[in-house]
Amino acid sequence: MTNFSTLDFAPELLAVLSELGYNEMTPIQAQALPPLLAGSDIIGQSKTGSGKTAAFTLPILNKLDVENRQLQAMILCPTRELAAQVTSEIRKLGRKIEGLKVVALTGGQPGREQAEALSNGAHIAVGTPGRVLDHIDRARIELSNIQTLVLDEADKMLEMGFAEELKAIIKELPQKRQTALFSATFQESILDLTRRYQKNPQHITIEEGTEATAQIQQVVYECAADEKANTLMRILQQHPANSTIIFCNTKIAVNELLEKISEQDVSCASLHGDLEQRERDRVMTLFRNGSYRILIATDVAARGLDIENLELVVNYDLPAQAETYLHRIGRTGRAGKSGTAVVIADKRDALKVMELEKIASAKFEKPSLGFKNQFGLSKSLRTSVMQTLSISGGRKDKLRPGDILGALTSEGSKLTAGDIGKIEIQDKYSYVAISSQYAKSAFEKLRDGKIKGRKFQIKIVSE
Repeated sequence: MTNFSTLDFAPELLAVLSELGYNEMTPIQAQALPPLLAGSDIIGQSKTGSGKTAAFTLPILNKLDVENRQLQAMILCPTRELAAQVTSEIRKLGRKIEGLKVVALTGGQPGREQAEALSNGAHIAVGTPGRVLDHIDRARIELSNIQTLVLDEADKMLEMGFAEELKAIIKELPQKRQTALFSATFQESILDLTRRYQKNPQHITIEEGTEATAQIQQVVYECAADEKANTLMRILQQHPANSTIIFCNTKIAVNELLEKISEQDVSCASLHGDLEQRERDRVMTLFRNGSYRILIATDVAARGLDIENLELVVNYDLPAQAETYLHRIGRTGRAGKSGTAVVIADKRDALKVMELEKIASAKFEKPSLGFKNQFGLSKSLRTSVMQTLSISGGRKDKLRPGDILGALTSEGSKLTAGDIGKIEIQDKYSYVAISSQYAKSAFEKLRDGKIKGRKFQIKIVSE
């Protein structure tokens, strides 16, 4: 009884689930969906990549009154990245619901535009506590019709110091509501939230430490501190991958590695807290679509990023908390696919490595590391499979992926659908990945032509 069709979902939702190939529920979905559909409060405990976003999104969409253009659900997330992922997932699952309006309320984006979206009417808000509270304080948001509150990664929100903001926000919500709380851990502060704001919640715990990492080859390489950068280069040679994330603990380390790897003419980018939101979005778009082969990031990227087909994760710095390791490596080995997670450690870090093995329920392999290739990183890493074009129009211009695909493959074009990769539509911009050998002709096609009868500014952004 783990098929979505066994649950009382609207036909539109079942149709989308079928199109997406979502037939069997994950463990967290199988246990959380029935009580959520019944209107009960829940506490869900599961690791990253468990499918919890769909678990709380589907019941919200199922009971949504689209004719009522007031906020009916509020989802709070610890980071902009997670909020963006949740917003994208809601739009994906709700794409057959005519008139669905979802608004993201996060920092890094103009508050006035968010206020305008709220005033025009929205059904679901996804936000970070600081920005949501700012909108409340400015009387920009109407909360009286909220029926569902979701606290996603509640433990992380408390770790980041959002306890007071959460209390202030929840105080403004209707007392008669459904509250779903999801957390990877359950310390006393989480239980305090539960006691304060939930009514007879069902406690759902998914023990999946071994299952979550079963498809991941976990490897540790030991080296002295002053040899870390050279060891990393040898690792990238020994574990060639189309898509790699390298995790560092500081922005300084990220920038140093970016410079070092860029010197090898490898397509790479960085992601850390100092980047503006638009730049973060651009970097992640280009990494997801294959224009960047390597992403060097602080742990701002460890939670809430939806990355398909990630092959390699390198822990350049050991995480400060063992739990963070699971979030880092949880980006790879998804949906039955294999992946590799590498740890770089000093001999003095033996106890920390044992702690990581314990939380991952795995014994790390310790293979020998080959000699560094004198010619540097392999030619394959220095060649991007895809290049990305940016288009100065997006969701607010009513652009859809089909419009861009149609413009690229229209009469007289040498391009086929197989030459075109991921198309991402954002509010004001769109990005389309093109096979590198056809990027120039695709650029000229869009520059000289029209999309949906309109001219847009076109740029190659991955050169």
